[in-house]
Amino acid sequence: MEIGLIENVGGVVRKRVRYNNIKNIDPSLFSEKEVDRDWSFADYKPSDTGKWTHNYHRYPAKFIPQLVEKLIDEYISNEDAHINDPFMGCGTTIVTAISRGFKASGTDINKIAYLITKVKATPINPEYLNEKIGKFLSALKFMEGTQESFFGERIEPLIPQRHIDRIDYWFTEENKIELGKILRLIYSEEDETIRNFLLVAFSHILKNCSIWLQGSSKPTRDLKKSRIRPYDALRKHLKKMQKGNAAFYNIVPREVRENLNRYLNIKIGDARKQPVPDNSVDLIVTSSPYVTSYEYADLHQLSTIWLDLADDLTEYKKKFIGTSYKHYENEQLKSKIAIEIVNKMSEKSMRVAKEIEAFFIDMQRVFDDSFRILKRSGRCCYVIGNTKLKGVDILNAEVFAESLQHSGFKIDRIIKREIPLKILPQKRDEKTGRFASNSNANSEAYPTEYIIIGLKG
Repeated sequence: MEIGLIENVGGVVRKRVRYNNIKNIDPSLFSEKEVDRDWSFADYKPSDTGKWTHNYHRYPAKFIPQLVEKLIDEYISNEDAHINDPFMGCGTTIVTAISRGFKASGTDINKIAYLITKVKATPINPEYLNEKIGKFLSALKFMEGTQESFFGERIEPLIPQRHIDRIDYWFTEENKIELGKILRLIYSEEDETIRNFLLVAFSHILKNCSIWLQGSSKPTRDLKKSRIRPYDALRKHLKKMQKGNAAFYNIVPREVRENLNRYLNIKIGDARKQPVPDNSVDLIVTSSPYVTSYEYADLHQLSTIWLDLADDLTEYKKKFIGTSYKHYENEQLKSKIAIEIVNKMSEKSMRVAKEIEAFFIDMQRVFDDSFRILKRSGRCCYVIGNTKLKGVDILNAEVFAESLQHSGFKIDRIIKREIPLKILPQKRDEKTGRFASNSNANSEAYPTEYIIIGLKG
């Protein structure tokens, strides 16, 4: 079978690539598949999906813990299971695994995602935490309206100077100073676990305390936004986090709480290279980025600049899978459907076609590593939806199913579910470069998604 892959070399040139023995996926298996209502979780309230530590920090397009719990119930029977998430995001899979007493491993290239996951998956003795938070809030109360600390020393706000232009762009002078003083106090905490807990709370309130348009997941300024005081926002959110920690602490088995390092193995790193041995994982549950959807680094830029997580924001963005910065010239797609999508898009935009190609090449590598780390008879569960971009159907689910087979998996099951609460991906408008609604950005995401389950035979 010969399939054309278009490349732009000195103008538009069609390069023919020969593939044999392609394991075809019939798209009708997806388009005609009925929604499984048991996997929609439509009746769950935010208090249910935000239980335990799941409400510590906002995060775009995250899946809910009930989905992970159901997959664990379906496929895990051994008490010493190891569960992995190569795109751990804000840690839904990781926290759920720890709550069940299982080993949990994963990666995320996003540094703030790593911090959120680490804090959410770490149960802290509630009495100790409450004592620490009480002292911290007392210090904050003393700091209000003064430039001095408990020790009579002048407090110099801690404001990362290499990102000062971006901070000035997003924050009023008054809030900038208050946030800087809070950050200085947080970094004076000697206990790393408590310090990280406070940093996640600090990160969470940044959007509310900035002129970022309220309720928007895209970076848009609202110059008329009413001021929200950082001190007040932080106190309120810390109270919520303390309550969540207490509930999580009580649900996590004592053995896990006392030996967390044996159970929790997460890294800032590439999804294509998991930090675990071959044949060591029982179940993978993850939701990857969407092709050319939005830049996660942009959406978390306030945390990145305040916590000084990147030397250069542009270079930082280039590391993310699904980013518009990635292109590959000397690698070829294996999936027939992926190649067809790239060909169709190349007729609309060669640049976007290259972005889609790079995304699917990256995902093929992730699937290869999933196969490496899973035990025999282990399963990988990839949650993904389809989109439409520039009039071209981007059949992510179909490509994933086909690509998983190229990595050695058998397709064990395909689940189609509704997304009643999920925030659909947004992308940049092709003309303005700004984030826009899906309709204005010539992009469309559907209110259903698939769980593609691969079995390692």
